[in-house]
Amino acid sequence: MPFALRIVVSALGAIATFYFSAIIGAALIFRHETWLPSAVAGLLALLVARYLWNHTNSVEPGFTRSVLLGALVTGAVGFCAGFFGPIIFTPSANQGPLLGIFITGPLGFVLGGVGGAIYWWVRRPPHRGGAV
Repeated sequence: MPFALRIVVSALGAIATFYFSAIIGAALIFRHETWLPSAVAGLLALLVARYLWNHTNSVEPGFTRSVLLGALVTGAVGFCAGFFGPIIFTPSANQGPLLGIFITGPLGFVLGGVGGAIYWWVRRPPHRGGAV
């Protein structure tokens, strides 16, 4: 994968992970306004960015890697589009970012996983069976 595309994929994954985990962590796990949800979200974002950076450079991805990478990248793009799109286009709508949290993010994750599996199945190396 080209260097610039690796940077974009890693950055999108980190941004989506940070916002999603900060919102879910602050809303569900940590009831009080503290620095802990942001710290945990930042750590998770760094881990996802590192994972994406390391695994987008592989020459021949396996099935699990293809599914996970497709799910993470497409889920991150879907989440960012659904979360930031309503904020940009309709700033007066107070429930706009929920689209990214509950609809486009999870849907992108599932569709990306299916797309990664299809990609692996189409591009897999030919089977080298025994002599017939």
